[in-house]
Amino acid sequence: MTETRFWLIRHAIVEENARTIIYGTMDVELCPHSLTAQAPMYAALARRLPRPATWLASPLTRTQRTAAAIFRAGYPEQTLTIEPGLIELAFGEWQGLMHSALPERLTLPPHAFWPLGGNERPPGGESMADGIRRLGTVMERLADTHAGRDVVAVSHGGAIRAAVAHALRIGADNALHLSIENISLTRIDRTPRGWRVACVNELPGV
Repeated sequence: MTETRFWLIRHAIVEENARTIIYGTMDVELCPHSLTAQAPMYAALARRLPRPATWLASPLTRTQRTAAAIFRAGYPEQTLTIEPGLIELAFGEWQGLMHSALPERLTLPPHAFWPLGGNERPPGGESMADGIRRLGTVMERLADTHAGRDVVAVSHGGAIRAAVAHALRIGADNALHLSIENISLTRIDRTPRGWRVACVNELPGV
């Protein structure tokens, strides 16, 4: 088994109205003001990422537009392959609700750093525990498919937490203590000895 390096980027911040609701796998727009204001961070990220690399993004347009912003900032434009497995955790029937409407629907105590506890599964959606199992399978498959390469994957906060949890072999509630900010970089490698975490939530240019 050869070493495969995953450079995981959380998408840019979404527009203001979307931030008032639980959007999960809804296809919401990015905030145009943040894209402009954070241009130096995109340039720093473009310099930081490996060349050459295979580029992946989730099916949601906010990840694809984030990748496009990195290309505009100086990274040579690449073919972007859509990887369905990198999609955000789904909130099922709770998607579209205002954040204030969520507590009365919970069956388990919320987490200090996430709207739900690690094992709370929304109707028709996924718990963080479900997400860790899903992303674990996805990351193992991608590591086999892209063995020995650098892979830049633009994804989502919940999905990246789940991927790191798989690498660290930690549970759902522990995974929710990880901070994954917008346009942050997290790198995990699959090596012949197993998974290794190189960095988490690295903010470009900071």
